[in-house]
Amino acid sequence: MSVDERHPLEAWPDYYTYGGLPHVITLETPKKKENYLKQLYATVYVNDIVERYNIRGEAELKELVHVIASSIGSPTNPNKLANTFKSLKNVSLTNKTIDNYLGYMSDSFLIEKAIRYDIKGKKYINTLAKYYFSDVGVRNSILDFRQQEENHIMENVIYNELRIRGFQVDVGVVEHRTTDKDGKTIRKQYEVDFVANQGSQRYYIQSAFMMPTDAKERQESASLLNIDDSFKKIIIVKDHIKPKRNEEGIVTIGLIDFLLKPNMLNW
Repeated sequence: MSVDERHPLEAWPDYYTYGGLPHVITLETPKKKENYLKQLYATVYVNDIVERYNIRGEAELKELVHVIASSIGSPTNPNKLANTFKSLKNVSLTNKTIDNYLGYMSDSFLIEKAIRYDIKGKKYINTLAKYYFSDVGVRNSILDFRQQEENHIMENVIYNELRIRGFQVDVGVVEHRTTDKDGKTIRKQYEVDFVANQGSQRYYIQSAFMMPTDAKERQESASLLNIDDSFKKIIIVKDHIKPKRNEEGIVTIGLIDFLLKPNMLNW
């Protein structure tokens, strides 16, 4: 059976492993795909960054790329990364150098930065950000195809698809305040995976790999339920399901429908 004849769910493992670069699909074996992606990363991305910005610490640059690749979808910043290198990697990289390297990686289209956005306060929070890879196959090649967390890769794929469709994509933060039995105010922050904006359109989107129980569904819905505006709230799951809308108005759709049917966001 050719790739084109397969059901999209059958093709999904190849996509989240080898990414979406056109040449990859023409290569016949997994080994050829892996070698191509590794060579592309080494000869195009790394060499280009090193030569363009006259970087002397190529090993440190590669180590930083490796750290970012290992933690896609995790909020971080140059200070936090500098502490990671200091405590775990035994490598001395200042937060300024890390900030420069992250900028170089973004300029080379290796990664993109998603800034945190306070939904209720309507302002950006510059303390932490998330970084996603422009191609998940290149990301996997950096880790020698050994770190295949499908849930995190799925989040990266959703981010990329939203960007391809022309959305500005931020990471949402919602603060909820309650009082305890003593009347003391308790603040709790919820994260919305993506706040996708395009003109007057806005969608709040959660990437939920699986929601096998009602408890898990409530957990994934918590951040969305704390948003008090009227923009559409969507949960994307990996399962191939029939779209549904609950009584709070939250829509749940399958990943394949999201990827192949752009109008599903307006279901």
